[in-house]
Amino acid sequence: MEIIRSNFKSNLQKVYQAIEEADFFAIDGEFSGISDGPSVTALTNGFDTPEERYQKLKKHSMDFLLFQFGLCTFKYDYTDSKYITKSFNFYVFPKPFNRSSPDVKFVCQSSSIDFLASQGFDFNKVFRNGIPYLNQEEERQLREQYDEKRLQSNGAGTLSYVSPNASKCPVTIPEDQKKFIDQVVEKIEDLLQSEENKNLDLEPCTGFQRKLIYQTLSWKYPKGIHVETLETEKKERYIVISKVDEEERKRREQQKHAKEQEELNDAVGFSRVIHAIANSGKLVIGHNMLLDVMHTVHQFYCPLPADLNEFKEMTTCVFPRLLDTKLMASTQPFKDIINNTSLAELEKRLKETPFNPPKVGSFLSPPKIHVSARSKLIEPFFNKLFLMRVMDIPYLNLEGPDLQPKRDHVLHVTFPKEWKTSDLYQLFSAFGNIQISWIDDTSAFVSLSQPEQVQIAVNTSKYAESYRIQTYADYVGKKHEEKQIKRKWTEDSWKEVERKRLNTQCISYALQNHYHHANSLTSTSTVGKRNLSPSPAEADLETRISGEISDTELEQTESCAESLSEGRKKAKKLKRMKKELSPAGGLPGSPAKLFEVPDTW
Repeated sequence: MEIIRSNFKSNLQKVYQAIEEADFFAIDGEFSGISDGPSVTALTNGFDTPEERYQKLKKHSMDFLLFQFGLCTFKYDYTDSKYITKSFNFYVFPKPFNRSSPDVKFVCQSSSIDFLASQGFDFNKVFRNGIPYLNQEEERQLREQYDEKRLQSNGAGTLSYVSPNASKCPVTIPEDQKKFIDQVVEKIEDLLQSEENKNLDLEPCTGFQRKLIYQTLSWKYPKGIHVETLETEKKERYIVISKVDEEERKRREQQKHAKEQEELNDAVGFSRVIHAIANSGKLVIGHNMLLDVMHTVHQFYCPLPADLNEFKEMTTCVFPRLLDTKLMASTQPFKDIINNTSLAELEKRLKETPFNPPKVGSFLSPPKIHVSARSKLIEPFFNKLFLMRVMDIPYLNLEGPDLQPKRDHVLHVTFPKEWKTSDLYQLFSAFGNIQISWIDDTSAFVSLSQPEQVQIAVNTSKYAESYRIQTYADYVGKKHEEKQIKRKWTEDSWKEVERKRLNTQCISYALQNHYHHANSLTSTSTVGKRNLSPSPAEADLETRISGEISDTELEQTESCAESLSEGRKKAKKLKRMKKELSPAGGLPGSPAKLFEVPDTW
């Protein structure tokens, strides 16, 4: 089923039902590009660590857009011994919900667009009819806007202008707006006096004027009228005022609230589908799915974290159980009977002996007709995402530490920019078969056939002028050392900045005490008055602060710095505790929780 903006709401319940009934799901995404670097191969290196691969994808891929999301649900029918599948193809686009919504910027890659076009991809369905979405932070901000708007319309919002005599008139109208508000009030008075007219449509006006109208009317007419903002076909906003009794007013307020909730759900849009998948906790299957998972988390939940371990924790919250068929096909026992693991070739191969779709193949002894999504047979592959073109680390492990191969046969080589692959092969010609993995224009990893050859190669480069060779272990150690130095420098810099800031605040505090002490000595006999002309000692106090502040005041300064520092620590701790105790994205009076599926599901 193809789903776009115009039929999303009418089919959402079908999607929810399919998710609820399914044993497991399969997902796939199409993107506006893969790499913003010089080439896609710049994203991969045969000796990337999982951390390095994650950082490359995060840096070079997340500015592209996931604009088509495929979902297929699978439910096993034990009566007929077959799977019942329901497939949905969503076109997704971040259309701004209103003028305050984020205006998302994204990039396109010509090769990706050309490929999609060659496959008949309809870009009009994306850009004209794509389903909108919000991530969790954007949804939280929108909910806050609605709550604030509702409070203002009920006369309980924060007023921009407050009269000194608030009991008589809680709104002070700016001079340039008084005539406008007086005219509105006059029209409302006419409406209330009229027996024929029940409604009054005001002319379109600015947001500030609408706010003044709401504030004025909530004070002046607490009962008897209902006020609502509508929008013309030209996107101009205007206010409609209706004469109502209290019961009718409450009914309309409830309708208005329901409408706002519907608008909010429309704005959250496609993210509701991802939330439903996440809340189900069911197995999600993909093929070479690391990018699909990263884009899904990045677009529909929150920007990817800088740290790989944080990404793992976040991903297992969104997708508790993942299975990558690319990794399965590249691993025993499938590896020996599957020569090509590309998705199209894999489909062809699985239709041949010993496979018999949708049943699992006869390599099992005895053969099984149906394998549950919770079977022990597939547990070894759970939450392990295939790493493309990494020679000795097959997967990213979302549930624990990643594999740490020795790589004692690998060298790191730096060389002039004009060197080519043939020059590297020539340099290592005496070492037999080698594998080269380029890092950039001036460096590469070289894999030798025997670990014993590594030290020989390093020794031969000691006196070379144009190139340098080091072991992989030395290369990693140096990078780690540089990272630690950079981190320490950053931490020390921030500590120095904080120390100076605290000292500035505390010196200011000491200065105030010093001035107060000096002024108390020079005060006049008139009670409550002080000498406004400082003494010469006071005039250049700041330039001689170190010599002028007493030991007692210095002690106060140190005590101040300590208390400020401790206070900030306690504040941060309290803030962290509150964040941990309260559900993410939750608001006072709102039942919304992290990854919550709507009640209508």
